[in-house]
Amino acid sequence: MSLPPLALLAGGMATRLGELSRDKPKSLVDINGKPFIDHQLAWLRGQGVERVVVCTGHLGSQIQDHVRDGAAYGLSVDYSYDGATLVGTGGALKKALPKLGQAFFVLYGDSFLSVDFRALAESFDPATADAVMTVWKNEGELAPSNVEYAAGRVLAHAKKDFTPAMRHIDYGLSLVAAAPLAAEASESFDLSWFYGKLLRQGRLAGFEVPRRYYEAGSLEGLAALRAHLSGT
Repeated sequence: MSLPPLALLAGGMATRLGELSRDKPKSLVDINGKPFIDHQLAWLRGQGVERVVVCTGHLGSQIQDHVRDGAAYGLSVDYSYDGATLVGTGGALKKALPKLGQAFFVLYGDSFLSVDFRALAESFDPATADAVMTVWKNEGELAPSNVEYAAGRVLAHAKKDFTPAMRHIDYGLSLVAAAPLAAEASESFDLSWFYGKLLRQGRLAGFEVPRRYYEAGSLEGLAALRAHLSGT
């Protein structure tokens, strides 16, 4: 069975990386001799992903110039641009819907994860959920835990105002149905707001993963990722 396509959210400004991303998107920041997106796309292909749509904005043409159609990675890669007006992560996904299927993975552009994509896809039940969010029992280790999770359901999710019951963290990967995104009246909204709406409707499932995440969105994250990929 083929896996759903994947939307890669790569339109952020990467302000936490300072000079490293002054004239390039964080997807192209060097990680052990290669742009980060090279590591990311090779990893996705190894997981069985075949189609990727890069949702991009800031300096996004550089990503397209580098990755092109994805053939060098064994992938089919397409692009969806925010345009002159920022539309938020949810708006970026809505804009990309014509290039995606009825359900698709969503991955943050700075995430490098250890997760079984096929198991995640098999966990998705459209009868009971419109999205599945991967979560890790962070216990505040790498960043403030922002998810309350139990028995396969996300019970609470926040960007701030964290509670003691939040022991998990949003892992950076989800599987989302297209229909509820297409039904949103607004063209500009944040993905976390959309998840909150699904949660209130009882339509947000969770998928717990056992290992920590890595990320390329901060200087500390880059150092940990470089060590991880080099085996040190």
